[in-house]
Amino acid sequence: MKNDRSTILLKSVKRLLRRDAIVHLRKIVYKTHGADLSELFRSLSIPQQHIVFNLIEDIEQKGILLSQLDENDFLGLSEGLEIDSFVEVLECMPSDDAADLIGRLPDGQAEILLEKMKNEESDEVEELLNYEDDSAGGIMVTDFIALKDDTTAKEAIISLQKEHMDVEMPFYLYVVDEYGNLMGVCSLRQLVVVPPETPLKEFMTTDVFSVTTDTDQEEVAKIVARYDILAVPVVDETNKLAGIVTVDDVIDIFRQEATEDILKMAGVGEEFVETQSVIKSTRIRLPWLFASCIGGVVAFIIIDYFEASLTKVAYLAAFIPVIMGMGGNIGTQSSTIVVRGLATGRFNVRDIWSVVSKEFLIGFILGLVYGTLIGTVAQFRYNTAAVAFSAGLAVLSSMSVAALIGSLVPMLFVRINIDPAVATGPFVTSSIDIISVFIYFSIVTKLLGI
Repeated sequence: MKNDRSTILLKSVKRLLRRDAIVHLRKIVYKTHGADLSELFRSLSIPQQHIVFNLIEDIEQKGILLSQLDENDFLGLSEGLEIDSFVEVLECMPSDDAADLIGRLPDGQAEILLEKMKNEESDEVEELLNYEDDSAGGIMVTDFIALKDDTTAKEAIISLQKEHMDVEMPFYLYVVDEYGNLMGVCSLRQLVVVPPETPLKEFMTTDVFSVTTDTDQEEVAKIVARYDILAVPVVDETNKLAGIVTVDDVIDIFRQEATEDILKMAGVGEEFVETQSVIKSTRIRLPWLFASCIGGVVAFIIIDYFEASLTKVAYLAAFIPVIMGMGGNIGTQSSTIVVRGLATGRFNVRDIWSVVSKEFLIGFILGLVYGTLIGTVAQFRYNTAAVAFSAGLAVLSSMSVAALIGSLVPMLFVRINIDPAVATGPFVTSSIDIISVFIYFSIVTKLLGI
């Protein structure tokens, strides 16, 4: 249904652009959310993007649109925007989103925008730009509600009504001491059910889940998901409250991290490549496929080493694809399960042996099932018990070892601080292909005596 609406919207906008029907186009733009317009922009030329962007009257919607654009589309659109109108949009955006956009721009353009912005806004953005992009400090919002511990519930409500009307996440009130150090947190529900004269320190929650400014964004997302909270406070090295990371940013983190993991597991890098040029896409994929190339060469050498055995019993080659395929598939399954478990926090590197042993047992059982099936087919086709037993045992061994490697390698990568998603791509599949071929020919030559 959504795709149908998007298609209709795209066709309508393109048709109105061709006819130069600005009045009707303005009506469509007015009714369309900025996030939906961002999808539309991917199919428009840069001049067309500028026309549509200038028709958006709501500055907030302009900010949403800019924050949702792919990097290439954003850079292309930003080149033709007037500085003053660009600054106006940035000043109305949450500071973390504004910092993210300015961080994408060339240094010269970024400096001009920061100089044009109001001092207060530019100071917040510059502060966020000092943190790493994938850290809690880099994604936090500096606009939050922080009140002293002796503030009463009534005073807190008045403060919400007068001073904090535009705060992005008003569901939590953070309690700080005179130095700004985090002491506790109150929810809006707690605030309205206690007597008006009750100080915050008497009903605040002191067991606060917080992170530091240098905490990795993926760890921040896990905390928000694990404890089912709408925001997590960010403190500096002295425990001074610096900002908060909200649940909408956490959703973006999960989407970004999941996308990166999928791309790494597929062996195509960690950046979106569908909008990149042919040369850049080729350059990104080239090194990732090198492992597959090396694996293929090694497998070729192993098969060549056993050429004499193949010459004597040529039909042995018929089992190579199924043995390599079954091993590769279960290895990919095991590594994908482990990578996902590590990413979601369900697995810990301390659980390495329990996780690996479980996957190995699963691989052994599946290998036993499919080894029996392949052996039966081999017996039916060639009517030779030794060949049937060799093929079945090779499948069993290949799948068991593949499950072992597929689960063990990501866990070891985490232990040495390497992204485990890298292990699921060509690295694991190539190593499993090599081992499967070697196991198969070793079994065949021993059992058949060739």
